[in-house]
Amino acid sequence: MIHRIDPDGVFSLPDLVSQISVPAGLNLAFISGQVAWDEEGRVVGEGDHTAQAAQVARRVDRLLDALGAQRQDIVKETIYVVDYEPHLVPGILDALHGAPPPSSTMVGVAQLFAPEFLIEVEYVVALPDRTQGVAR
Repeated sequence: MIHRIDPDGVFSLPDLVSQISVPAGLNLAFISGQVAWDEEGRVVGEGDHTAQAAQVARRVDRLLDALGAQRQDIVKETIYVVDYEPHLVPGILDALHGAPPPSSTMVGVAQLFAPEFLIEVEYVVALPDRTQGVAR
């Protein structure tokens, strides 16, 4: 069984994608690729990689809260970056990371699902023992 979660306060397209999937018995959660949408579905930081990364971090904090988790519970992240250049890395990672940083992969891509998005990040989260694999 897989528990699927679309928390309030995080813009979502529930008929198309689940924001969080928690497989029974794994004590892991998988967070779908997050982009720089605000609560109403408007793009934040158009044209600015760092601003978009900061908005992704705010969204992820809300999703983690729905799981009873925190940034230090992130096991793995995959970061997709449009128009990747090495000088972008510090701004993107500073916006996304707590301490300690998770295992991470950054991939330069030609485009994401819509041209205004420059960053998309997906996560694997270790659920704290208190959640027993089920979001609250």
